[in-house]
Amino acid sequence: MLYRVSLNGKIYEVEVEKGEAVIQSEFDAAQPQAQPAVAPAPAAPQAAASAPQPAPSAAGSAAAINAPMPGNINAVKVASGQSVKKGEVLIILEAMKMENEIVAPKDGKIGQIYVQKGATVETGTPLIEVL
Repeated sequence: MLYRVSLNGKIYEVEVEKGEAVIQSEFDAAQPQAQPAVAPAPAAPQAAASAPQPAPSAAGSAAAINAPMPGNINAVKVASGQSVKKGEVLIILEAMKMENEIVAPKDGKIGQIYVQKGATVETGTPLIEVL
């Protein structure tokens, strides 16, 4: 079976067969590009001038981290409200008898933690939020 795994800004294509995993290819993950605004141009400046809106900018800066593969949560290394640095280990996810480190994508504070030790997750399951 062929899996695509995203880890630390790289995407790996891994073939798993009879308990053995072989990396087929590796490449850098494309950074998401900003989508153009849907609202008409005249409306946006009026809304911005009438009242500051800190909530959307705060929500836009949050990085939700999802499970890159199915597995079990072996450890949650941080607590809500804790400050973290980019690359710091947040969660240990066991998949296929291997421990995978889920790291902070940026400097910030831990927002909500969606999982706990012992939880079973599927690919794409929200794990943690970095603000």
